[in-house]
Amino acid sequence: MLCKVIGAAVQGIDAIKVDIEVSVDWGSNFVLVGLPDTAVKESAERVRCAINEAGHEFPRKNVVINLSPADVKKEGTSYDLPMAVGVLGAEEKVSTEKLDRYMLMGELSLDGTLRAVKGALPMAIVARSLKLDGFILPRANALEAAVVNNLNVYGVDTLQDVIAFLNNEKQLEPTVVDTRAEFARAQGSFPYDFDEVKGQENVKRAFEVACAGGHNIILIGSPGSGKSMMAKRLPSIMPPLSLNEALETTKIHSVAGKLPGGTTLMSTRPYRAPHHTISQVALVGGGTYPCPGEISLAHNGILFLDELPEFTRSALEVMRQPLEDRHVSISRAKYAVDYPASFMLVASMNPCPCGYYGHPTKRCVCNEYQRHHYMGKISGPLLDRIDLHVNVQPVEFEQISSKEKGESSAAIRQRVVAARAIQNERFSAYKGVHCNAQMTPSLIHEFAEPDAAGLQHLRNAMTRSGMSARAYDRILKVARTIADLEASPRVLQHHIMEAISYRNLDRNI
Repeated sequence: MLCKVIGAAVQGIDAIKVDIEVSVDWGSNFVLVGLPDTAVKESAERVRCAINEAGHEFPRKNVVINLSPADVKKEGTSYDLPMAVGVLGAEEKVSTEKLDRYMLMGELSLDGTLRAVKGALPMAIVARSLKLDGFILPRANALEAAVVNNLNVYGVDTLQDVIAFLNNEKQLEPTVVDTRAEFARAQGSFPYDFDEVKGQENVKRAFEVACAGGHNIILIGSPGSGKSMMAKRLPSIMPPLSLNEALETTKIHSVAGKLPGGTTLMSTRPYRAPHHTISQVALVGGGTYPCPGEISLAHNGILFLDELPEFTRSALEVMRQPLEDRHVSISRAKYAVDYPASFMLVASMNPCPCGYYGHPTKRCVCNEYQRHHYMGKISGPLLDRIDLHVNVQPVEFEQISSKEKGESSAAIRQRVVAARAIQNERFSAYKGVHCNAQMTPSLIHEFAEPDAAGLQHLRNAMTRSGMSARAYDRILKVARTIADLEASPRVLQHHIMEAISYRNLDRNI
């Protein structure tokens, strides 16, 4: 007999429908076709043991399972449950009456219990698009999938529960999540706050500008000056995620298997801080089995690269295209995927190998060649794509010992949100543009043209420093953000002057 079960396969950060077709006939072979990977092929023994533990006998016959469409690669362990149900349905031990109205996905343990799978959220979106009655999956993934509206999501614990439901011996309760209420409740909770930072007012201001416009920023300072400490507090002043951004961000983390258990929607912007030994594949994505890299996991959030010159040159250079295009296309011999990568790059570095060049009290032991070689590890094209270059000086003792708290993250965030609201209104008619950092040259010409005094000041600065055309665009974008923080409709000279002050690595201005 032939039995068909509805499943799904993840491609990129989306999913497509997959039909698991099971045929049981006379013979003694087990054949699995449809481009399965190793994990899918190994499911035969898991399915066999789980069926036996559920009180049924795995058929001693010829079992052929086809995963359709057969030209799409099938990966992972989530096909265990639909394959087991398909085998039992083909043996007429499970009613097939409901199988065309439900999607089934889940990994089986040898005792028949269900384990969590990757990509439950995009699978649920596909189930809703097919107008199915429900989606049956492991209980550990139920909250994640239940954020999809107009779809009944049933979290189950064992294969026995699924069999009883299909045979009308047991009713399953759908998982109900008030998506908007859960999303609103989880926002605004951060472990770190800027009121704990003593001094460093110039760096706080630069962070405020960067977050208000979505600009990339690099911090240059000696060890212990607070670069990493302040970077950890950046999520607390970023504008809150919109519901659409949260859904897209959650999809990426779901596909990568990075969602914590019991998560519905990601409510705060991601903050990723990979170690400098990371490979270029781990950074941009790909691999033998395609998976989002750190730049995609930081989508709609922050990618913090501490000790930037210590990263390999190849890893840094592959970020140049995603920084410009805000997505990454990965093409290999057997697959091609596209991942979103609209992140805010935050980097930090020492001014020299010993770390004390320019320090007010400690002497630098590096010579000129060593300093130039150290800075040369970061290419000019990459630096051009970083909007703000900020020097971080050590905090004086009087500031460190002061008991007075600094300005809170909530106060800074309020100004950032107000500036972003201006940008959202400004770019409402432009698809894919949400903040000043995403402006195209034509939009810069339309919205960020400075007044005559500001233009003259910019001309003089670029002539002295030999800055590139890309640096020109970056300065105008930052100046537009500074003007938005003041609610100024025009970019004025003092906005240009402040924006130029954030280009410390473009020689002396």
